[in-house]
Amino acid sequence: MADPRGFMTYPRRGVGRRPAPERLGDWREVYPEPVGLALRPLVHDQAARCMDCGTPFCHRACPLGNLMPEWNDLVWRGDWRGALDRLHSTNNFPELTGRLCPAPCETACVVGLGRDSVAIRDLEVAIIDRAWDDLRVVPRQPEWHSLKTVAVVGSGPAGLAAAQQLTRVGHTVAVYERADAIGGLLRYGIPEFKLEKSVLDRRLKQMVLEGTIFKTDTEIGRDLPWQELRERYEAVVLAIGARRPRDLAVPGRDLPGVHQALDYLSQANRAALGQTVPDQITAAGLDVVVIGGGDTGADCLGTALRQGAKSVVQLEIMPAPPAARPPGQPWPTYPMIQRTASSHEEGGTRLYSLSTTSFNPGPDGRLACVSLIEVAWRDGRPQPLPGTERVLDAQLVLLAMGFLGPERSAVEALGLATDERGNIARDDNFQTNLEGVFVCGDAGRGQSLIVWAIAEGRSAAHGVDAYLRDRPSPRPRPIAPTDRPLAV
Repeated sequence: MADPRGFMTYPRRGVGRRPAPERLGDWREVYPEPVGLALRPLVHDQAARCMDCGTPFCHRACPLGNLMPEWNDLVWRGDWRGALDRLHSTNNFPELTGRLCPAPCETACVVGLGRDSVAIRDLEVAIIDRAWDDLRVVPRQPEWHSLKTVAVVGSGPAGLAAAQQLTRVGHTVAVYERADAIGGLLRYGIPEFKLEKSVLDRRLKQMVLEGTIFKTDTEIGRDLPWQELRERYEAVVLAIGARRPRDLAVPGRDLPGVHQALDYLSQANRAALGQTVPDQITAAGLDVVVIGGGDTGADCLGTALRQGAKSVVQLEIMPAPPAARPPGQPWPTYPMIQRTASSHEEGGTRLYSLSTTSFNPGPDGRLACVSLIEVAWRDGRPQPLPGTERVLDAQLVLLAMGFLGPERSAVEALGLATDERGNIARDDNFQTNLEGVFVCGDAGRGQSLIVWAIAEGRSAAHGVDAYLRDRPSPRPRPIAPTDRPLAV
């Protein structure tokens, strides 16, 4: 362990964010400098706060099984190379989880029982960003080629994790992405102020040098039939996400000005990256209502404020969560408490226990306002409260109410079995009802966290590798020093 008295000696300290007025004027990450660099003066003392708890519940709470006590101790001792090795042993992309994961590990930290928990996520970012700066993150090319081929459909965190693991054990892996760039929701779903795309691009460059093949602008089922894909490759991994959005069937849903959040965010991200977006949905000068109180709703809030919205209100049908851990959610569970994202610091209003009853047009036929009613929850269902109706001005409404599962086109084209929630069913090895077809991430699990996506990608890769090892193939070929990885 690190300093035996560190958790009593040092208070928790993290990196402060730039002032809200300043960061609303650009699309850069909300920190005053690259977060890993900003953390360097703090990491020794913060790593010292990790105590000898005997049973590291942080490790158990993390879907990846990250070895937090080990790399905290190594950071405290100044062994940054050892800390990086521990970090990469369980996590392919710690620079992504360190920025985007809600850190269930910290809510399970033993120090958190009596004090502020260890700043695990900050230490994770500090380790990996320093490694990138010191040029210690290098391609890990396989020692031999199996001559077996795998197609990964989808390039979000689950697909990328599966592809990297399979490439490193010697299989030839091609990742198919229907968008014009690799990354899935990491590229066009997560705003630049939460994840600058240069952070993603440097990891993709590493994967290209390792031998992973990327094919963009290719939609399976349209540009390449599903059956042909199966014939080309010995295994297929579906990492297509859960992209079917939950809709709101109320009067006025089809009015101009009512949009799904992901359509809005995708266009905003493209514009922030300098791309031309015809007929872009923008919040500039408008009253904006965001329906949905989760991370996607917060991303819409921050994006709308940067676009110059007149006002932004974020609605949630559930009651306001408590500020502290409620009695029914004891340590070390992940509690449902009030969380403040960077976007909430920047402006806007959050309202709870409100249900939308209609979207109302103005004289021009476009959206003008939203009708609402307060609700009380009884027996797990919202009950409208007569006499509590209200109206909010709104020329733009963004639906950020979550997702229902994978798009049906792939499920129906392949004849895939689904579970009771509409997700693609799979066995313990992540294989679907079709031999050689595997699924990971949100497509099989349902909408979840980035840390779960990476964990599922790694687990699916293990299942695919075991499947391929049982299949006959030509004799494995050692890789010569002159071999060059392929990239498309």
